[in-house]
Amino acid sequence: MNAPNFWDDNNRAQKVTQELSLLKDEVQAFQQLLSQQEDLHTLLDLALEEEDQETAQEVEAGINFLQEELEKWELRLLLSGEYDSSNAFVAIHAGAGGTESQDWVEMLLRMYTRWLDKSGYQVEVTDILPGDEAGIKSVTLLAKGPNAYGYLKAEKGVHRLVRISPFDASGRRHTSFASVDILPEIDDDKDIGIKPEDIKMETCRSGGAGGQHVNKTESAVRIIHLPTGIIVQCRSERSQHNNRALALRMLKAKLVERELEAQREKLSQLRGDQQEIAWGSQIRSYVFHPYNLVKDHRTSYETGNVHAVMDGELTPFIEAYLRHALKKQES
Repeated sequence: MNAPNFWDDNNRAQKVTQELSLLKDEVQAFQQLLSQQEDLHTLLDLALEEEDQETAQEVEAGINFLQEELEKWELRLLLSGEYDSSNAFVAIHAGAGGTESQDWVEMLLRMYTRWLDKSGYQVEVTDILPGDEAGIKSVTLLAKGPNAYGYLKAEKGVHRLVRISPFDASGRRHTSFASVDILPEIDDDKDIGIKPEDIKMETCRSGGAGGQHVNKTESAVRIIHLPTGIIVQCRSERSQHNNRALALRMLKAKLVERELEAQREKLSQLRGDQQEIAWGSQIRSYVFHPYNLVKDHRTSYETGNVHAVMDGELTPFIEAYLRHALKKQES
């Protein structure tokens, strides 16, 4: 008889507690909205009865505030997917273009880190590969917090940068690309069907920062899923065991995303959608020259304040995407 796994039981208990807390918060928020609506109705009756202009203005301001809160509530209701409440892996990869694209990856890393910090999420870098001269070739983050995947899935796709290159002595305009992949973190107790004989694990020395211990021991882990050819790697932890566990979680996430993508493609075929999946089919453009503009090509939402977006002001783009996706489902 196997001994009970108290670590797994504790993780499950924590997850149930977190989900219960989240549901309680949702119910409390809804009750507060109802209470505010009733208070405004009473205040409106009083304003009309006494013909009080000041009270009427107070009611108007309250209605505007309530409308904003209702829109936020509506947005949370859009996160009804199976994995929307999960933590999320954010993987950013440089496209063709060498240093230009690698610098763009570093800029996107800063943008997402700022948004996650502002939104109250915990951020863990699970893998990073520095650029040859500057920037970053690839980086993977783990965003921890309620609905991380539900919100961040809006960022999946190719991101395009247009600017005067700081690496070009002639001051010419350059276009760079980077791909962003968003994967849900899958619970360890969820059966994804990974057979031991289907994976090949390789170890190597972790490069980059981390001290002599990290560089001299083979703590980095690379896992190849033989049936699909999917490759994941993790080198952020000092322990090979921890890197292996995290790499397996990333592999589960990629396998789940592969299945979700297959379902989306099948649905698109049934609907007759014709959408090109190519490196050049960017979801969003960030233009620094000859004008300032960030535009999402799926929703047509745009802003001229490109610097605010790069400083983490992504929420309007994410909200626009979620509403756009809902309308697309209903059509």
